[in-house]
Amino acid sequence: MPMRRPSDRPSDGLSDGLSDRLKRALPALARKLSDERCELLLVPGAEGVFEVSFPEHDRLPIYVTDAGSNWLCVCYLWDEREIKPRQRTRLLDTLLDLNPAIALSSFGRIGTRFVLFGALGPDSSHDDLALELATLAENASDALASLAEFLV
Repeated sequence: MPMRRPSDRPSDGLSDGLSDRLKRALPALARKLSDERCELLLVPGAEGVFEVSFPEHDRLPIYVTDAGSNWLCVCYLWDEREIKPRQRTRLLDTLLDLNPAIALSSFGRIGTRFVLFGALGPDSSHDDLALELATLAENASDALASLAEFLV
């Protein structure tokens, strides 16, 4: 299935505001990340989920969706299978300890995938959204580097 851009998808009435806000946030996001090129795509088969990617840099993509009362921004870090079995408890303790210190982001788990996530209200400006995405991108890169000792 070819990937469609948000502007190509029919209006569902729910995420139009998010799609528009994401489009307007991309230039500010690029500036916050030292003029990195950012791309916005609609995730095929996942209604109302957008992917913000950084094709020219080694950054993880960020997935954004309208969860009704907020916009959820999620970055998938690693899968449970990628954790060194003898380091699992120590990693979980470290994640809990780090959570309060990470600006605008929190660690979590979706199924077997560990994530870093943040959320904004649907009335957030595109500048607020760009700040959230830039912070999440930086925090995800820092988390991968800092927690590599726990991963295979």
